[in-house]
Amino acid sequence: MKKISVVIPTYNEEDNVMTAYERVKAVFQHDLPQYDYEILFVDNKSTDKTREILSDLCSRDKKVKCIFHVHNFHVYRSFYHGLTESDGDATFFTTADMQDPPELLPEFVKEWEKGTVAVIGIKHGSKESLFIRFLRMIYYKVICMLSNEKQIANFNGFGLYDRSFIEIMRQIDERDPFMKGLVSTYAASIKEIPYKQDKRTAGKGTTNFFRMYDYAMIGITASSKIVLRICTFVGLILSIISLCLALITVVNKLINWNDFQFGMAALTTGVFFLGGVQLFFLGMIGEYILSINTKVARMPVVVEEKRINFETTQSDRV
Repeated sequence: MKKISVVIPTYNEEDNVMTAYERVKAVFQHDLPQYDYEILFVDNKSTDKTREILSDLCSRDKKVKCIFHVHNFHVYRSFYHGLTESDGDATFFTTADMQDPPELLPEFVKEWEKGTVAVIGIKHGSKESLFIRFLRMIYYKVICMLSNEKQIANFNGFGLYDRSFIEIMRQIDERDPFMKGLVSTYAASIKEIPYKQDKRTAGKGTTNFFRMYDYAMIGITASSKIVLRICTFVGLILSIISLCLALITVVNKLINWNDFQFGMAALTTGVFFLGGVQLFFLGMIGEYILSINTKVARMPVVVEEKRINFETTQSDRV
């Protein structure tokens, strides 16, 4: 009997974890009875009753496993860590707030059984705010334009991954894994399944603008060299333009010494424009340096505090 692992990261999801568990279990009981399964919750140091609920759930159902982290390492590290700690023939990733419906799993399994390595959900609609949707659209267009590799738009990790892909993920030494890029680069075959993202079943989301920005920058620095080259080319072009304007100004001053005025407004505008361009490019270079520092620091992806319902209590891959 083939086994499917289900990975669900959590952080302060006391109102959602039981719903997530029941909906996933119902899918296997009603639609996929021919498969064995495990449900792996990866908790990022929840401060509410999430851990108490999960611990009780593990005591009542041995198919439920839990990994508790010592700190909040954020959802994408939990996603990556959960994938590498699963032991099924395939691993299904979904969210605790049930915005990504687990009821699509039978359709994913059908495509996986045909030999597809990564069957992924692509959002073709969402109930999030128009502003957030606009920001996401702009981001995907930018990263697809800048990236050296093909990127997958409107994809947040929701999908089913074959064990062969999971083995590749275990070999990658990456502290801040950019899963969108890893799937598009290392999955031998990909099948996209469109779906409409629902609202959270309960509670309030913890993702904010700064976390979205952080992940966006990880994506750009991990998948593109073009930004740095744009900085170089734009700097060169501006330098040439500035040199030409300086020569024109000097020549005009020499020809019309008494009548020609440099003009403080033009000078001030030029200084502020060039200063703004330099600060922007320095910021982008800083993002790349931060990314390099993160990679060479050789820190663990996460640190575990506790495991429940695993055969061993220590992980070799933290």
